[in-house]
Amino acid sequence: MKLSQIQAVRVQWRTKMSNENIIECKDLNKYYSGVHALKNLSLKIKKDSVVGLIGDNGAGKSTLIKILSGAHAPDSGHIYFEGNEVKFKSTKEAMNLGIETIYQYSALIPQMSIARNIFIGREQTTFSLGSIGLMKTKSMDKAAMDALNDVELHLRSPDTPVNQLSGGERQGVVIARAMYFKSKVLILDEPTNHLSVKETNKVLRFVEGLKKQGVTSIFITHNLSHVYPIADHLCVMARGEKIADLAKEDTNIDELTDLLVNG
Repeated sequence: MKLSQIQAVRVQWRTKMSNENIIECKDLNKYYSGVHALKNLSLKIKKDSVVGLIGDNGAGKSTLIKILSGAHAPDSGHIYFEGNEVKFKSTKEAMNLGIETIYQYSALIPQMSIARNIFIGREQTTFSLGSIGLMKTKSMDKAAMDALNDVELHLRSPDTPVNQLSGGERQGVVIARAMYFKSKVLILDEPTNHLSVKETNKVLRFVEGLKKQGVTSIFITHNLSHVYPIADHLCVMARGEKIADLAKEDTNIDELTDLLVNG
């Protein structure tokens, strides 16, 4: 085979992969003070899917999402986003590509309104003089309500302080913010932790809605029963390694539970 033919095959392969997978990790490793926190991890995440990343504390889930979100760099290995290799130097670089992370304790300011929280750090202004500008409050209020409606979170007013919302509603606000700023991948870190059954179901509905809007979700949890109903794919981690990587139709909750207990 000629060199030009080999190059053409490589281009076709990359195009195919970029069409199927929004993120691909190859042989990722990460050390912290001599501890091997992530061990040769490879993972493919398909577009428009919900991926459940499950495992107990210390499994390596947090390390992986810190790498994917740009908070930390891997010590070795490769990350591909939409078919192109990326080397994030900051969370801002990841966000600019469309990767948004919602941590367990979401970055909302309780005393501020819903609208202010959605636009915090990215306020709409009529003019800008250095770091000073006049905010378009009416425009932000309307956009905030539109964003909430897009995730089917129906609240009365964008002026409502966040500390008056339930835990599930707060997660909905953070998801709405990510959607408004056109995220392609949403990483959710234990989004149902410490929530009631009712509020948990509310968050799961939000995540299901993301898929319908073409957003890929990575749902990190130690609670299999929460993510299993909505996941398309499940990745089980233990001691920094991937011990299972299964489409939901190829497994069941009993098998996954056994992997978590005995993996």
